[in-house]
Amino acid sequence: MSNLADRDGYMEDFGKIDLHLHLDGSLPAETILKLAGKDHIGLPSDTAEGLRPYLTARIDCESLNEYLKCFELPLAVLQTAENLRIAAYDLGKELEKRGLEYAEVRFAPQLHGEKGLTQTEAVQAALTGFRQAEEESRGGIGIRAILCCMRGDRTHAANMETVRTAAKYLGKGVAAADLAGAEGLYPTRDFEEEFTLAGSLGVPFTIHAGEADGPESIRAALKFGAARIGHGVRAIEDGELMEELAGRGTILEMCPTSNLQTKAVKRLSDYPLREYLRRGIKATVNSDNMTVSDTWVGREFGLLFREYALTEEEACQLRKNAEEAVFRCE
Repeated sequence: MSNLADRDGYMEDFGKIDLHLHLDGSLPAETILKLAGKDHIGLPSDTAEGLRPYLTARIDCESLNEYLKCFELPLAVLQTAENLRIAAYDLGKELEKRGLEYAEVRFAPQLHGEKGLTQTEAVQAALTGFRQAEEESRGGIGIRAILCCMRGDRTHAANMETVRTAAKYLGKGVAAADLAGAEGLYPTRDFEEEFTLAGSLGVPFTIHAGEADGPESIRAALKFGAARIGHGVRAIEDGELMEELAGRGTILEMCPTSNLQTKAVKRLSDYPLREYLRRGIKATVNSDNMTVSDTWVGREFGLLFREYALTEEEACQLRKNAEEAVFRCE
């Protein structure tokens, strides 16, 4: 490579698979403007540039809870089946444009019912949008959905419905279930019943854990039977847990920029990714939220190259891990 810029671009090419990508946190500002205008929804700005500060986490974001506030506007425009279809289609086209070959896009169908939309209708709409983007790409990209249960003290019934909906559409566009939301406020251990049901229905699942809560959150997810862990940054605090993750072959869906913004890690030099790889843990690199974190999976590889000294050998291993980690339910 002739210079750093060329090398940076080369490293971005390793970002062909994104396994941890939220629909509502990845909508381009232009899409939000389009959907809001169609339904006469008021926004704080009528330009994409003016809207971005409300959609993107600040550099000095203090926590996961503050980070989650950036989802309020996208969710406000994603309350009809047509808007969900358009959003899923637009994101699929954006991923194709960036050169991705495969993505698993997650969303919580229970968050789209403010105007009466059922979880089934929300899922059908999003799957239609993803399928349209796939068909237009002519084999250029594959997109599957992961349905998120939500942390909270009144989410149990909706979560159980989400798991059943995931089972209904498993292999028909849905790849797995998940648990998302304010981990520090609602411990993973409190959601065992949801994943007992998932296991009984044959629904594979990943769980956000070890981001805003400690190793005990990851241990609970493993106890439930999670095949993958969303983030898992704080496994570094527990040597026995790291051995267990390596022994089980559990996939960690790591998201560097997001992990810095939510203060899961204070600085990139402290990021445990390299130590995980050294210990044989199957870590992967993902974007989490393309709009909220102003990134995409290729840019994450570029960031790790420039500021973390990620090597080509490490990038190849991360790419291989991602290929092996795909939920295969067809």
